[in-house]
Amino acid sequence: MRYRTLGKTGLSVSEISLGAAWLSGAPGDFDRGIAAVRRALDLGINCIDTAPSYGNSEQVLGHALEGVDSPVILSTKLGGRPQSFNPKDKAALMQSVEESLRLLRRDHIDILMIHEPDRPKQYDWWEDYENFTGPVTEVLHQLKRDGTIRFTGLGGTTAYELAHLINTGRFDVVLTAFNYSLLWREAAIAVLPAAKAQNMGIVMGSPLQQGGLSRRYDDEVNHGARWLSPPRRKQYQALYAFLDEIGLPITEAAMRFVISNPDISCVLTGPRTAREVEENVAAVEKGPLPPDLLKRLDEIAALVPFRPFEEPFGLPFGREYKGPGWAA
Repeated sequence: MRYRTLGKTGLSVSEISLGAAWLSGAPGDFDRGIAAVRRALDLGINCIDTAPSYGNSEQVLGHALEGVDSPVILSTKLGGRPQSFNPKDKAALMQSVEESLRLLRRDHIDILMIHEPDRPKQYDWWEDYENFTGPVTEVLHQLKRDGTIRFTGLGGTTAYELAHLINTGRFDVVLTAFNYSLLWREAAIAVLPAAKAQNMGIVMGSPLQQGGLSRRYDDEVNHGARWLSPPRRKQYQALYAFLDEIGLPITEAAMRFVISNPDISCVLTGPRTAREVEENVAAVEKGPLPPDLLKRLDEIAALVPFRPFEEPFGLPFGREYKGPGWAA
């Protein structure tokens, strides 16, 4: 396992980190989640991200990390707890952090992020949307001053709004998801340059684009998926043809593409099982892609430089689709 510095935090993090969103679920999945976490630690992963809204993932991690001696860097988030959630209630925000500490069985949190700070319709965090100030910034400052948290972060998904938050210089880490992968590159326009300018740690989420790059969908790409725009369809076809040419599995290509960017501290994956952890680690351990392959992938990505207006945010391969604005 290789490690990189997480920006100005100075923390050394594994190139691949563990996202806990899919470790939660039904009671029968609890042991499965614990096994996945412990296998990740065995393989050298030392950075784990979770959130109150990720089911019972904080509880899973609390059990999985009990008795673990090796250092583990944990990040969790503010948002969605307690219900009904009021992002401007300082007492409720403090209560949420206390609950995270209890479930994680920790006396401090390494990185506390604001969850979806860049989407006003998600949580109404800010009293001043020009300067991004509100009770949450006061809470983060207090928690950092008291030593309850070590570093602050942003966990967002937009391609341009997130950059304005980054430019405030008030945060140490950014987790950006769904906007930088083999075929989607919009984070490279504003988010990554802004974070680099602030020397923030950069965690890249969803390298498999919510499943759109987790496996191949040749039949749908060639003969179905009416929601695919003509340019996106041609782009997928070009990607598949190139992967056939070089004999590279799509998931390996997707993972190695992200770590090929030296500005990215680590790639965040969301495995459900220990076996998926092993597969992800095996792909990343093969290292960055060669420059000639990256050049070809850049050319394919440039076929659709921006999301088509009607493209579903979560690509519904293999699922029923009823038209724009409808989520399967």
